[in-house]
Amino acid sequence: MTSLWTLTDMASAMRADKSGALPEAVAGISIDSRTIGKGDAFFALTDVRDGHDFVDAALKAGAGLAVIARDNRARFPADAPLLLVDDVLEALCDLARASRARLTGQVIAVTGSVGKTGTKEALRLALSADGETHASAASYNNHWGVPLSLARCPASVKFAVFEIGMNHAGEITPLVAMVRPHVAIITTIAPVHLEYFGSLEKIAEAKAEIFSGLVKGGVAVLNRDNAQFAQLEAAAKAADVARIVTFGESENTDAMLVRCALQPDSSTVEAIVLGEPVTYKLGAPGRHLVLNSLAVLAAVSLVHADLAHAALALAQLKPAVGRGARGTLQVPGGHALLIDESYNANPASMAAAIALLGQAPVGPQGRRIAVLGDMLELGSPGAELHRGLSAPIAAAEIDLVFCSGPLMHSLWQALPSGKKGGYAETAAALEPMVLGAVRAGDAVMVKGSLGSKMGPIVKALERQYPRQAAPEAATAKV
Repeated sequence: MTSLWTLTDMASAMRADKSGALPEAVAGISIDSRTIGKGDAFFALTDVRDGHDFVDAALKAGAGLAVIARDNRARFPADAPLLLVDDVLEALCDLARASRARLTGQVIAVTGSVGKTGTKEALRLALSADGETHASAASYNNHWGVPLSLARCPASVKFAVFEIGMNHAGEITPLVAMVRPHVAIITTIAPVHLEYFGSLEKIAEAKAEIFSGLVKGGVAVLNRDNAQFAQLEAAAKAADVARIVTFGESENTDAMLVRCALQPDSSTVEAIVLGEPVTYKLGAPGRHLVLNSLAVLAAVSLVHADLAHAALALAQLKPAVGRGARGTLQVPGGHALLIDESYNANPASMAAAIALLGQAPVGPQGRRIAVLGDMLELGSPGAELHRGLSAPIAAAEIDLVFCSGPLMHSLWQALPSGKKGGYAETAAALEPMVLGAVRAGDAVMVKGSLGSKMGPIVKALERQYPRQAAPEAATAKV
């Protein structure tokens, strides 16, 4: 078993009391008894459900030990392998701080309204071409996800990448204080969580908290094309950030897009990154990914990784499930393309996904179909922001639109009659309409906020029309 933490170091970092027959080391850190690995340490967090209810299951599944709150000790046998702490989440944070203290590699943190996870995954891919790289799993970017990702980081890594998110002001500050990055990327500022902030300026102010955790001499990587660039630049300077590096299409940008060719399943990019010309292929499609790849390569250069190898590795980038993953549905008479964007949505990511659908290949009689659920947490401008999606739908020449949810009714009313596929108050009610509409040659994109429950529509399409990996291309309609 490869050791992530020795018992001595782990217990010391968390100021934990030892109880039962404990192993000398643990192989990993887990908060889920269903997926725990042999020899892992199970942390009984009480965030959504009480993790102490799953300690027995975790130990039976092969966990080396469990970290529990002291006041729960009586619930478990005397010989159970346990570390006892005052508060399990705070113990995880303490372990995260100890993990950061032992790291000698370069650390990168990523935040932004849109594109955090994709940028983090691109960094994982690019930096892995140069050495051992650790990155946050999935979208583990909140008050427990960041310390969990950090505590899981091996001491031996050359590079570590962490995603940091927030819903409210003040949430990034304690997280970035644990991560203490050498490089901090803000992908962009967009109308996300407007319900809690009220303005883009307030969102930018909250994202700028990431500068507070930069190590001395650290670098901020900022989107020069974003309307809040000047505000972020001023905030970085006020935080005594040593260097500000920009990316985008604007003149005199440090990582500048020269030109790109957007294909249905990929993009070819020509850029100048910190003075070095570079041409590369992105294995996933979309102009938004092209722009974020500039930030990725800027960070690669800033942590002294090999730029050429990193750029070459980006050809292997693939969209994740729920974030643009593509598959082929076997429908009567042929095939249809399914684009799964069901993980989340906001005005910026929705517009990007609609643009991608506009590039998607369709068959001779095929249509581009958007299946859209509510974008949540937008506050009072919500109806207007949903209605505003009619412009990108028109620009992308989407043929048919299905809408679900009370907010999406604003878009439904704004659509030309010829583009109206169907409307329902809920995704569940919309599902049979979508299933009955798909035919050979179509490209279908499903997207909405997680709370709008669009994922089950994707699952229903896959059940009715068995899914395969997407083919390289179909005959495109222009």
